[in-house]
Amino acid sequence: MKYPPKGSKKLLNAWAFYDWANSVYSLVIASAIFPIFYGAITIVKDSDGKIIDDTINFMGFNFNNDSLISYVTALAFLVVSIFSPFLSGISDYVGNKKSFLKFFCYLGAISCIGLFWFSLDFLWFGLLCYFFALIGFWSSLVFYNSYLPDIAFPEQQDKISAKGFSLGYIGSVILLIICLIMIMKYEWFGFEDEGLPTRLSFVLTGIWWIGFSQYTYKYLPKGNKKEKLTRNVLFNGFKEIKKIWFALKHQVRLSRYLMAFFTYSMAVQTIMLIATYFGIEELDWGEQDATTGLIVSILLIQLVAVVGATLTSRIALKIGNIRTLIYLNIFWILICIYAYFIITPQEFYVAAAAVGLVMGGIQALSRSTYSKMIPENTLDTASYFSFYDVSEKIGIVIGMSMYGIVAQLTGSVRNAILFLIVFFVAGVFLLLRVPKTNNPVKVD
Repeated sequence: MKYPPKGSKKLLNAWAFYDWANSVYSLVIASAIFPIFYGAITIVKDSDGKIIDDTINFMGFNFNNDSLISYVTALAFLVVSIFSPFLSGISDYVGNKKSFLKFFCYLGAISCIGLFWFSLDFLWFGLLCYFFALIGFWSSLVFYNSYLPDIAFPEQQDKISAKGFSLGYIGSVILLIICLIMIMKYEWFGFEDEGLPTRLSFVLTGIWWIGFSQYTYKYLPKGNKKEKLTRNVLFNGFKEIKKIWFALKHQVRLSRYLMAFFTYSMAVQTIMLIATYFGIEELDWGEQDATTGLIVSILLIQLVAVVGATLTSRIALKIGNIRTLIYLNIFWILICIYAYFIITPQEFYVAAAAVGLVMGGIQALSRSTYSKMIPENTLDTASYFSFYDVSEKIGIVIGMSMYGIVAQLTGSVRNAILFLIVFFVAGVFLLLRVPKTNNPVKVD
């Protein structure tokens, strides 16, 4: 098949459409329905809705249910952080990157479908599906992102990247609403209760991911380079990361900023991953339906995040990136303190709105600040961002592990949330140590 030329509208739209296909994993599996489902089958409550037992026996050991899922999440991100440099090295040199993209897409999507059979009787299988779904999603992004310079000219890349993000947001929200209607109005579809439609949501996620990605595969080329896969190619990603590591020793400003980012990002990413689990276990929902309430909270975060990112960028233009990031970290500290005391759904909605306000802002501003600090005339910016991405994933591993350990030792998710304040306080301190510069781009 003759593929559309670089920069063509058809090729750009096909690439961006993969966001529409795969973003349903982020919302349905990582953030919304699966966390609620997991809590429902791993927590024993009395007739008044009070938690009696939230421990799970797995492989002969008793775990707090939140601790167990956080350990599995941390392990999956550890695998991704180790294999990302291998994958990025392969994607740069081998001419069949579409095959790798398909493999991890199908691995993630089929694993989502496998969650249909998640149960306490076969807990190992359910956790394995969750584990591979996460690996499939994040690993496929390595190849998906690497296509951008192949399919778009420099002046087109910002616009088409933003279009992909928008398509992903719209598609994931549409499927989440469909699943929510199916779960809450199960009688309309002939179901006896909400159990089966909840499980079918995982199947729909996998089918959506595989089905819509076919449009991308139809027009996306196999890959531009066709070099032989050698040992040097395989370890190229690690060599690039090592090169940046040594280069940072001579770039005090960038290295100090990266340390600050690594520290506060641990807490930010952990909160984003465990917010729903916290809402399930720690709130008194009373007669209000917890499923509806939690999904409304997640949608609220998504909507407010767009406003927050825009507002943050405008503030940064006036007072500088670093100072804005310091204020954002302080705001996160206040959110954590507030979250420690919340009990009612209404209080949780306030917390969700606050998280949304700073979530999008701190992520977007962190990446753009890092980009501005990369030395001028640097040709290999991809290596710098590979280092950045691996740092972020390792931070997630540490953050989720610490969260699980604190929750396990203290028996309270609230204590784990409070513990995350340490990372934000350290982030403020480290950001204050980032030296100023006369760089014409205002980042101080």
